[in-house]
Amino acid sequence: MKVLGPVRLEVDGAPVRLTPLTARLLVRLVVAGGEAVPVRQLRRDVWGLADEPRQLDQRNRNEVQKRVLELRRALAPGQDGVGTSVLRTEQQVTVQGPQTAYRLVLRPEELDSARFTAIVSDALLAPPATAAHRLAEALSMVRGRPLAEVNGEGFAMPFIRRLTSLQDSARRELVRVQMDLGHPERALPVAELLVHEHPDDTEAARVLDTLRAELRARHGDELLRHPVPLAGQRAEVVLVRGDLFDQADCNLVIGFSDTFDTETSEDLVISRESVQSQLVDRLFAGRRRLLDDKLRAGLRKTKAVGTESVRAKPLGRRVRYPMGTTVVVPVDGRRVFATAYSHLGNDLVARSSDSDLRLSLENLWASVAVHGMFKPVAVPLIGSGLARVTDLDRGQLVALIVDSFIDACRRHPALTPELRLVVRPQELAQTDLTPVEQRFQDLVPGPRATDWR
Repeated sequence: MKVLGPVRLEVDGAPVRLTPLTARLLVRLVVAGGEAVPVRQLRRDVWGLADEPRQLDQRNRNEVQKRVLELRRALAPGQDGVGTSVLRTEQQVTVQGPQTAYRLVLRPEELDSARFTAIVSDALLAPPATAAHRLAEALSMVRGRPLAEVNGEGFAMPFIRRLTSLQDSARRELVRVQMDLGHPERALPVAELLVHEHPDDTEAARVLDTLRAELRARHGDELLRHPVPLAGQRAEVVLVRGDLFDQADCNLVIGFSDTFDTETSEDLVISRESVQSQLVDRLFAGRRRLLDDKLRAGLRKTKAVGTESVRAKPLGRRVRYPMGTTVVVPVDGRRVFATAYSHLGNDLVARSSDSDLRLSLENLWASVAVHGMFKPVAVPLIGSGLARVTDLDRGQLVALIVDSFIDACRRHPALTPELRLVVRPQELAQTDLTPVEQRFQDLVPGPRATDWR
């Protein structure tokens, strides 16, 4: 039987429908807590009838017996309903003479409030990890306000107050132990519910403010985090505000042109402000030739698609490689994935397109799956710089990279534990992240918040 919310009677796992008066009789017997309830008390509480002289109340007693019989048949379907061990008939001796009384006898596992009470009582004495598990288990049983059908009735109020008080204690303790375990994100929805139900509780409001502040501090420059919504995948997509080269725990992705130019002198071939130039300065201490040597070594097995003449392209490299070519460059125990996503014209203007970027990303993920050592991968907003993909804005570029990554996760289950998209602070105001959030909402339909009612 379930009373942690609207009353529900189930027999052998199947719901049993009761008439309103019979359901009310069942509730009255439940709140008695296993004690026998005299017929006169039942008439007052269930039917709202005042006591009458004994010779005049036979009809009322017959009504009680009729409902008791209906309840017995519901509790023991297929039997005659007489002498059931669940709903017992007793005789009590009173100053007015013997009086019939009824006692409901349920095992603890047959009543959800009894199971709830036992689990919470154990959890309140348990260490934090065990307590968190048990309290969450108990609170998952709650479907609403206990005994909602008789809320406000005098006979039910002590029972309801006891359960709601225990429910509040369970929620407060769950918030506390989740904070002790370092999981404020799990404590937050429970704390929010407590404040919603107790708007005047200053301590609950203080705890909620503390949780929110802790989560804000924890996120720091993190702007977005979602798990990849694929069965068997444990990868996450994270978007942070910051500097690509500060992501010291990650492999890095650097976009190049199809000639893999690195020359930055006089800003004629590659801009000194470009990511490629920063790569030379930040990871190779300005030793451009060292990076060039590593790129050439990585390109040896890749067939060129053409070579420009000195006359056609007097500056920069002249050998062109297929769009999407990815070179793996080892640096200090991690990898830099240099991927060609743009075409550097002989006029030294880099141009790219939606299709070029998609092809580059597809080849990039295949290379990461083989050479990435299952490290996080940090990716800048490829296509937003000098070799701009003009038909997509920054938000759409983020969405394209995320879509490509999720598709690659289907093909490469052990791709990387984290795709970290890094947006420079000065680019953030022009980057609408709504398309990315919409992607994840579309991929994961339905509510995502846990209901701790």
